[in-house]
Amino acid sequence: MSASDIRPITMPKWGLSMTEGKVVAWLVDEGRTINVGDELLDIETEKIANTFEALDAGVLRRKVADVDASLPIGALLGVLAPASVSDADVDAYIAEFQANYVPPAVEEEASGPRYEFLDVHGYRLRYTRTGEGTQIYVLVHGFGGDLDNWLFNIDALAAVGTVYALDLPGHGESTKAVTAGSVQALAEDLCAFLTSLELSGVHLVGHSLGGAICLAAALAHPKLVGALSLLAPAGLGPEINAQYLADFVAGESRRDMKPVLQQLVADPELVNRTMIDAILKYKRLDGVGRALTAIAAGFVAGGKQSVALRGRLGELAIPAQVIWGAEDRIIPASHAAGLPAGVTATVLPGVGHLVQMEAASDVNRLLKG
Repeated sequence: MSASDIRPITMPKWGLSMTEGKVVAWLVDEGRTINVGDELLDIETEKIANTFEALDAGVLRRKVADVDASLPIGALLGVLAPASVSDADVDAYIAEFQANYVPPAVEEEASGPRYEFLDVHGYRLRYTRTGEGTQIYVLVHGFGGDLDNWLFNIDALAAVGTVYALDLPGHGESTKAVTAGSVQALAEDLCAFLTSLELSGVHLVGHSLGGAICLAAALAHPKLVGALSLLAPAGLGPEINAQYLADFVAGESRRDMKPVLQQLVADPELVNRTMIDAILKYKRLDGVGRALTAIAAGFVAGGKQSVALRGRLGELAIPAQVIWGAEDRIIPASHAAGLPAGVTATVLPGVGHLVQMEAASDVNRLLKG
């Protein structure tokens, strides 16, 4: 064995906008044997905290990054190496890495995935395309979200396919003026997006309101959809936390928004100041309030969901699954019970509504099948 057997653990890049991460906690001790996929440490991004899993196997010989350290992407977090590699070789490797490491410049991102725009149905929609595989995933966020809600999922799925993520009308950097905010109208917008990009047989993945939109799209245009994954979806039962929606639309300050956003997750500490500020920045854009009001009215009335798609699940002739967090405080996980035999249901314990962010590793494994 030699120094060539040493493997670095480096700060990952989750999402196009991530430039650094904060080490929240190490989950393993030095000297432990690590296998690919083992949970190594919790890292906080501008969106939310996530658990980083090992990409290589070996013995954790050094923890280089301290807890609470904020480091740029690619920075050295730790070192894996077989026990036969000497401590001196490990120390020399760390010294050489640190001496040569240069944080990536912003302009270097131009060579990787970047935001693109497409005009459909009078909207200008922002989207990203990542990966080159034949399996095509299309990721659709929920109410008040954007394509960055998938930052912990895109790279994992791109390892096995091609991944598209878009901002729905009224959201992210897509057109804010919404002409029709119903689930069916938004489903038609989604299908127009797929058709414009000449995509068919795709694996549609929708979260919350995006789940109802994806289900409606699959029912209306079955040739466009080859598989369906619904994450804490709307449309499968009447119950919904309508007060959350009203408070999200009305919130104007950090004091307003923090308790609202904390309802999205099982652990309220996951909601950080940067996440709150990003939501407030979006909500202050011209037209956002009107768009959110129109879209909310399109699927909720009288404190209940007004879109009922549960009875049509049996019409699906494609692989379909539902994934829910047991601690969901927005749409109850009880909606995952009693689904048709052809629809697989998974309820993850200790997870809230933002299941794709809180339990990214589990969700990614389920999406990859």
